[in-house]
Amino acid sequence: MRQEQTIRAAVDCTGVGLHSGAPVYLRILPAASGSGIVFRRTDLDDFEVEATGRNVARVSYATSLMKKGVLISTTEHLLSAFIGTGIDNAIVELDNLELPILDGSARPFVDMILKAGIRKQRRLRSYMRIRRELELREGNKFIAIYPAETYSVSYTIDFPHALIGRETFRVELSNGNFLRQIAPARTFGFLHEADAMRQQGLIRGASPENAIVLTPEGLMNPPLRYPDEFVRHKVLDLIGDLALAGKQILGSIVADRAGHAMHTALVSRLLRDKTLWEETAVEESVESAGHASSDLVEHPV
Repeated sequence: MRQEQTIRAAVDCTGVGLHSGAPVYLRILPAASGSGIVFRRTDLDDFEVEATGRNVARVSYATSLMKKGVLISTTEHLLSAFIGTGIDNAIVELDNLELPILDGSARPFVDMILKAGIRKQRRLRSYMRIRRELELREGNKFIAIYPAETYSVSYTIDFPHALIGRETFRVELSNGNFLRQIAPARTFGFLHEADAMRQQGLIRGASPENAIVLTPEGLMNPPLRYPDEFVRHKVLDLIGDLALAGKQILGSIVADRAGHAMHTALVSRLLRDKTLWEETAVEESVESAGHASSDLVEHPV
């Protein structure tokens, strides 16, 4: 049976928030079994905000959590890294409202976790096994979750740009696939939208060092890490947002142009309707994310 995991030692980094542009110091600490992922604002008397769908606040260009007026913004990349490396329990300290964007992907967070090391805990991991399908539609946007024995994600995007267009990517989250195929995929944006977004208080920390910048003719900062890096990053975001379910998932996710708001709406529906899933432990051969520490050694990012 698969056990819960945390990190072996504290690890830290500094950076700037993608949207706020504010400097931030972030530290990840080991946590006790059953505690889940908890954010701690060290600049606000160590106030804690649990990473759960019940604390979702604002979702537009990023996913934010809020509890009693305390905000934790742009959580999706780190939460995705926790799922991808099989971390169930951790305390995340930060001294500002937004997590650092780093290089715009989950890879720096994965590297931090691997540097800290992964420790198995005594408690058995419980999974959210999907029992009934759930489909959400909003115009041409769609997201659904279906029963399955493993955790897989299929995502489709469609942008009117020569380098993107319609892209679909599917990944089975096992055997180090997250580390190889998803973690390095960076966030992206369009140069012609930048001024308007900054006027809305967004992307104040964005730069060619932390995002793929698309110009009308192509890329400001080539090369791409994958030919379809854009849709892979959407998969990365979705995995991070679905981490707010509070358990690793056994189910098949299908999304088409969904976005953060629909990702978190799916989580909210799952948490509200417990007839859609059951809590279960699984044999190691049927694990969802497949991230024993030995896997991480064999499949480094």
